[in-house]
Amino acid sequence: MKGRNLILALAAAIFLGAAGYGLYSAGMNRGMKMAEPVSVSTAPAGVGPQQGATDAATGKKVLYWHDPMNPQQKFDRPGKSPFMDMQLVPVYADSEGDEGTVTISPRVQQNLGVRTAEVTLGKITQVVEAVGSVAYNERDVALVQARSNGFVEKLYVRAPLDPVRQNQPLAEIYVPEWVAAQEEYLSAKRIAATGLGELLEGLQEGARQRMRLAGMTEDQIRLVESTGTVHARSTVIAPISGVVTELGAREGMTVMAGATLFRINGLSTVWINAEVPENVAAQVRAGNPVEARTPALPGTTFKGLVNAILPEVAPATRTVKVRIEVANSSGRLVPGMFATVNFAPAAKKEMLLVPTEAVIQTGKRSVVMVAQGEGRFVPVDVELGVEAGGQTEVRSGLQAGQKVVVSGQFLIDSEASLRGTTTRMGELPVPQDEMGGPSHRGEGKVAK
Repeated sequence: MKGRNLILALAAAIFLGAAGYGLYSAGMNRGMKMAEPVSVSTAPAGVGPQQGATDAATGKKVLYWHDPMNPQQKFDRPGKSPFMDMQLVPVYADSEGDEGTVTISPRVQQNLGVRTAEVTLGKITQVVEAVGSVAYNERDVALVQARSNGFVEKLYVRAPLDPVRQNQPLAEIYVPEWVAAQEEYLSAKRIAATGLGELLEGLQEGARQRMRLAGMTEDQIRLVESTGTVHARSTVIAPISGVVTELGAREGMTVMAGATLFRINGLSTVWINAEVPENVAAQVRAGNPVEARTPALPGTTFKGLVNAILPEVAPATRTVKVRIEVANSSGRLVPGMFATVNFAPAAKKEMLLVPTEAVIQTGKRSVVMVAQGEGRFVPVDVELGVEAGGQTEVRSGLQAGQKVVVSGQFLIDSEASLRGTTTRMGELPVPQDEMGGPSHRGEGKVAK
């Protein structure tokens, strides 16, 4: 009994497998027939014109129909594409003669959503925006150094970044070398007052010169002459207003002639070092007006000018550093602040403009589809310029007044590329043997 049930189960399995294989084979045969070019129609019998008929809408002879997304397959009747959920597109006889030219009926253009726009003359106002940081104006710097060897007795500025005003006292230094030079000068002056001035005139002038060599200024020498007393201490004053960015003096320390005591940076003007992408850096020129804004001071706009464009590109960010000088009389811009900078490029002359969406970027070239009228389209290589506000400059390849495709151009370009490839393949040179050209024959011997 068990053996009989096993035989029945095996028979049923064999039957089901044979039936499934039959259905699979039938489906494969049907699919292959649908994909077969030219010989198979995708529309029901008697529907639509056949291959070689004349299209009633355009009055042109139809060579075949195809799917623009799979143009290598040709069909002899219109209908739905077996590859995509769209209608097949007719290819007319008069479009085969022009390389790369595509002719599309108005009905198909409407189905594909083809839109065109006119090539116009105009100007592009491209706003160049960059970010940067505020820094000290390195051209507004003053160094205060010791003019003679001495000792710092009193310090009026005790910490870096302390603000100072012009002519403000910074430190008081005791200079021993000044004592001997001043005593010598005063002695020569007293002797000259006794009536021997003509004989000791040279000695007095020499003492004055030694005071200069000791580091005394003319004002300090005149003070010694007018008072007739020794002044061994020097008061160091600030030459400009700003902040002390470097402090090299402390009370009680010994200083040598030429030692830097203070470094003062002015704040009346500051720099903004902006990072501009290298692809737009050519539009920025020295002297261009600039507007700067910083998050620390919302609602405030600072005016400035491009001071310099540094001749170096940062390899990591591919940016060019632009130095901008901004007035800062209020002192609100502090070095280290972030700032957003808007450049105003120089005005440009009129140029050819097309919508940016009309340009097909292929990597090596840029192409637009030009509408020639009566449903004819041809691809044109163009050279592009700047782009802003949805408009792109065309430097060569087009003329004002032409119409370019701004929607559906990718389907048209794929057909034009296929048409151009087919034409070029038909124009391949015939081998020399087939052209009946001269032939040559020779004999040789193989030697060891």
